[in-house]
Amino acid sequence: MALQDKYINPFTDYGFKKLFGTEINKDLLIDFLNQVLPERHHIQDLSYTPTEQLGASEVDRKAIFDLYCTSPSGERFIVEVQKAKQNYFKGRSVYYSTFPIQEQAKKGDWDYQLAAVYTIGILDFVFDDDRHKKEVRHEVKLKDQHCQVFYDKLTFIYLEMPNFKKTETELETDFDKWMYVLKHLPYLQNRPAALQARIFQKLFETAEIARFDPEEKARYEESLKYYRDLKNVVDTYYEEGREVGK
Repeated sequence: MALQDKYINPFTDYGFKKLFGTEINKDLLIDFLNQVLPERHHIQDLSYTPTEQLGASEVDRKAIFDLYCTSPSGERFIVEVQKAKQNYFKGRSVYYSTFPIQEQAKKGDWDYQLAAVYTIGILDFVFDDDRHKKEVRHEVKLKDQHCQVFYDKLTFIYLEMPNFKKTETELETDFDKWMYVLKHLPYLQNRPAALQARIFQKLFETAEIARFDPEEKARYEESLKYYRDLKNVVDTYYEEGREVGK
């Protein structure tokens, strides 16, 4: 199969990890995270940690993240791409967040002081309960009955990409630019004028399929096929649901 696109699709497993999951491209991930995270937790550096996390005992299930990173001050960041709606997706997010919490436990005397944990989901869909809303970024914390934050070190941030509607001429902030490039990258033929900063120059160079060696192209093609097959299944269910609704 000949690839016609100029740039990779960041919603494929290979494409996402090519852009954000390697030490050489760590600056791309840091810049992206700093547009998404609250300002007080902006990061200067991070280290990649194993994406497979085992439970505390043999009977515990394991979790496999897309990306899992730690800052020098100890904050943990799970970064996930979710291509399609999934039953109990929110439950999965909460379950995954328990692994970087539990791994902070220390033997012996310990005061339970924890570093912050962030779960960041880049979603190629909109939650059902948000379908009438237009927000792109959703930040979720543990709150009490008065909507006061009960615990500020566990945060879930979801980016609902279908809700991002801005055109190139409407991009104002770096957050806007990151959302635009993530949503439109596989459909672009050239780097837009609004994305001329050095960090985006590196992103486009990294994403250019013509720069891949034969093994990289084969792995990307396999990942792209899986993404397209999954998308076709989802689109089919959606169309069938519309027909039933009629």
